[in-house]
Amino acid sequence: MDKFGALSSFVQSVKLGSFSAAAKHLGVSQPAVSQQIRGLEEDLGTRLLNRTTRQLSLTETGERYYEYASDILDRLTEADRSVQSEDAQMSGPLSIGLPLGFAETVLSEFLIRFKKEHPCILLDVSLSDVFVDVIQERLDVAIRMGEIKDDRLIVRKLGLAQRCLIASPEYLEKRGRPRHPADLPEHDYLLYKNISTGDRVPFISTLGEKLSVKINPTLIVNNSATLRQAALAGLGVTLSNRWLIDPYLRSGELELVLPDWEYPPHPIHAVYPSNRFIPLKVRRFVERLQDYFDEKGALRGSMAAAAE
Repeated sequence: MDKFGALSSFVQSVKLGSFSAAAKHLGVSQPAVSQQIRGLEEDLGTRLLNRTTRQLSLTETGERYYEYASDILDRLTEADRSVQSEDAQMSGPLSIGLPLGFAETVLSEFLIRFKKEHPCILLDVSLSDVFVDVIQERLDVAIRMGEIKDDRLIVRKLGLAQRCLIASPEYLEKRGRPRHPADLPEHDYLLYKNISTGDRVPFISTLGEKLSVKINPTLIVNNSATLRQAALAGLGVTLSNRWLIDPYLRSGELELVLPDWEYPPHPIHAVYPSNRFIPLKVRRFVERLQDYFDEKGALRGSMAAAAE
């Protein structure tokens, strides 16, 4: 059995969803792909794929085998590229997971810039404010906010995002400006659904005093961009990353709430599957993203900040 051909047929069939699509991609016949995968299963003594007339799906054993097979093929590809020019290495697909609230505003500029610098890379970007499973979704790299507790991942901390409470001037004129965190329960609060602190807001004063205030949500959404739009519309007070709402603060569309109190900063990480080889294009993407954050002054505790 041609093991390399069998692994290629198996991995491409899973990626593309059918034997026919894999055959077209590999430049062979559909029966050849089917025969190679059947031979692979017979050699292993286990079924890797469930076959129906409509779709292919991995068995539990197939899920495990797919991760190893994908990694083997990725390493062979990178081994070939490692002896080629950097331009040759900076090509092919790159699957990225990004927070929706970041990507729709500032990070869209970075993605366009990175694509222009590396036109041979096929960017495959998934946007979500939900913590998707990086391994199950087969992402090469994901940018995540908050603490990471997953030993299957390699984690690189990029820095800390400053967060602050905001509201529209119209809302604050109507409802009054809170002077102390204890005033916050009297206000309409726009809550991010997946926040780890739930319905409590932690604060740190300029003197180092810490306290936590229970708020009364009037809107709960699992999307930060929607909460920002709700704040702009005058629906209440919400939490946001400072660098994302700076343009609205400068224009006067939004206003800081309790500016003398600080909300604990949010760590930003790049994460990779720990069981996969990290190619140059992934490392370069994260390096360029770090440079971009430093350029924008978006994060505290970044490499540029540390150098200062």
